[in-house]
Amino acid sequence: MGEKVVLAYSGGLDTSVILKWLCSSGHDVTAYIADVGQAQDFSAAREKALAIGASSVFVDDLKEEFVGNYVFKALKANCMYEGSYLLGTSLARPVIAKGQVEFARKEGANVLAHGATGKGNDQVRFELAYLSLMPGAEIISPWKDAKFLEAFNGRSDMIKYAEKHGIPVQATVQKPYSTDENLMHTSYESGILEDAGAAPGNDMFVKTASPQKAPDKEEKISVEFKTGIPVKAANLGSGSLAQGGVQIMEFLNSLGGACGIGRVDMVENRFVGIKSRGVYESPGAAILWKAHRDIEGLTLDREVSHLKDTLMPKISELIYNGFWFSPEMDFLMSAVEQSQKHVTGEVFMTLYKGNAIVTGRKSKEALYSPLLSSMDSHGGFNQQDSKGFIRVNAVRLQASAKRDLQ
Repeated sequence: MGEKVVLAYSGGLDTSVILKWLCSSGHDVTAYIADVGQAQDFSAAREKALAIGASSVFVDDLKEEFVGNYVFKALKANCMYEGSYLLGTSLARPVIAKGQVEFARKEGANVLAHGATGKGNDQVRFELAYLSLMPGAEIISPWKDAKFLEAFNGRSDMIKYAEKHGIPVQATVQKPYSTDENLMHTSYESGILEDAGAAPGNDMFVKTASPQKAPDKEEKISVEFKTGIPVKAANLGSGSLAQGGVQIMEFLNSLGGACGIGRVDMVENRFVGIKSRGVYESPGAAILWKAHRDIEGLTLDREVSHLKDTLMPKISELIYNGFWFSPEMDFLMSAVEQSQKHVTGEVFMTLYKGNAIVTGRKSKEALYSPLLSSMDSHGGFNQQDSKGFIRVNAVRLQASAKRDLQ
């Protein structure tokens, strides 16, 4: 047997084929399975890995850490890549890599492997995390290995290899989707989706109902935040509620998914320079992002809010590109954490056929004053002061206008 290798193993097509290929190449492979909330039979995945040839299998429950230390941190920053993508896969990779490194250290292993393609973002996310957390790690990335590339041209070849070696996989030549699922989202790539103009079928989605087929009934909910963190979600109709990060995500995924909320179809810019088409469904996250942005409107100082909005695209880009464990990320997130000290309160929403509509909010930390903004009361605001305020702000505009008229 060769040197011990710890493989990030999902049980899907790519990592199952790679596990077999590594074992056939003489490696002693331990399959590391990270539970980040995907709907998976982990006992079956364990048996499958052992049957393929893994010397051992370790299932690591990372759900609480994933939601609390990754998803909710991104939520505090309102992170969204290129205006649409809530970064579900991008956030899962660093927590998986961190767990894999910690497990490898306990096992005395220094060789880490993953199944990410050489064309994508995940290879960067995994490997930057590995090298940040274990600087001396040796990395096996089969999709960048000449012998592997000679054997496999793409997913169709992998499907044939799996059939040849009796490896059961969900992907088929007819439905060769590359999917990633966790507590935050499910993503889809490849297959028919490589045609940017082709609409995905409703049978592809697992977390959301079609908005057209969602119930003709509103769901009224509330989401409560404390210092920027969701602490409670409630269905105001049924009285059911959830507390704690994982439970809140599951609760809102169920409610939002039934209402058809959180589907995104986009062409995005990968870090490696390739444009790719991705389809995502993130029902619970879509609700939380909208609710969090709304409670910030009530509680954040204007200038802090505007400065924070300028940071969001950069933080989102760092997460997407795999720089979660980086000095610049630590620096920017410290500012985000500071901004959340007073982001506490409750947001009321209506969920209906693909829409999450904010209908109200309240907070003891509110900077909003009904008296100050009222059109029926002076409220302590001297409106005559606005005359001088406008004149001072118009000084430079008048100067420019006079010059242009000369």
